[in-house]
Amino acid sequence: MFDFSIVTTWIDSLLRETLNLGDFWSILIECILVGVCILTAYALIAIVLIFMERKVCAYFQCRLGPMRVGPWGIFQVFADVLKMLIKEIFAVDKADKLLYYIAPFLVIIASVGTFSFLPWNKGAAVLDFNVGVFLITAISSIGVLGIFIAGWGSNNKYSVVSAMRGAVQMISYEISLGLCLISAVILTGTMQVSGIVEAQHGAWLIFQSPFTWLAFLVFLIAGNAEANRGPFDLAEAESELTAGYHTEYSGMGFGFYYLAEYLNLFVISGIAATVFLGGWMPLHVSGLDGFNAIMDFIPGIVWFFAKTFAIVWILMWIRWTFPRLRVDQILALEWKYLMPFMLVILTLTTIWVALV
Repeated sequence: MFDFSIVTTWIDSLLRETLNLGDFWSILIECILVGVCILTAYALIAIVLIFMERKVCAYFQCRLGPMRVGPWGIFQVFADVLKMLIKEIFAVDKADKLLYYIAPFLVIIASVGTFSFLPWNKGAAVLDFNVGVFLITAISSIGVLGIFIAGWGSNNKYSVVSAMRGAVQMISYEISLGLCLISAVILTGTMQVSGIVEAQHGAWLIFQSPFTWLAFLVFLIAGNAEANRGPFDLAEAESELTAGYHTEYSGMGFGFYYLAEYLNLFVISGIAATVFLGGWMPLHVSGLDGFNAIMDFIPGIVWFFAKTFAIVWILMWIRWTFPRLRVDQILALEWKYLMPFMLVILTLTTIWVALV
């Protein structure tokens, strides 16, 4: 398994020793390079996910999806991006201008921040703190503030109702997400993302406990709701609230929400793949050394993307299969079923670790 830290160490030594730039300029250049890589990957993955969503939606509805712009419609997303970039950004009368303009940036900051914690390969994690799980939940919660501020600052009754729905839904389902991650922390004994992946060297986490696969299923459900995806997309119910909390946004203001929605889908899938399916760790079966050796030849980044996009496919499948829920059903599912169920799973997991 290739260790990407070899590349980062070489770049660091090149800047510090070969070019003799000193600590300040070396760190500055490294931060710029990392930032460019993150934003480039963020944009490219968003383009892939938007195109994938349209094709998956078309497949489930017995359609072809976009086909006119480029072969198989692959340039349709680029055309939409160009249109969004040149679209006029208008000012809303009687809106709170400060809140109105700052809200999209809060949402995109939360999305990029959690995106930076995903470990692409061994030694390729951008942010890897010893309290990584805690920071993921903390940074992701900033997105709730961005959504609520967008609705309130727009001075639009539909946006306000949508923002209230979105905020209460996301705050509620963060509890189940946190309990799922705590169960993983109990099993692995660390809050560091790379440590959680390393703890799955022998077997992925869903195979290490009879209760972990249940936590994995709850994480998928709660993650879908946290990302405001169907059937939990009540904040964007078109028949009731037009476009929801971003009704009054145009141009890149709307584009930030659009990007964050799809990248949050990737982030939720990536966290699920990392915590429960080993991340970049290959599939190992105890006693099958030949099979394990073959699996080790597959690069870690391939494992990570394969697992993540498999979960993305499942979540898209769920979105285009089930009808939208009512707001009372969404909250009842969390407070009456998922949260109590995860508290039981967390207790059983703790007892399992203590006894086994």
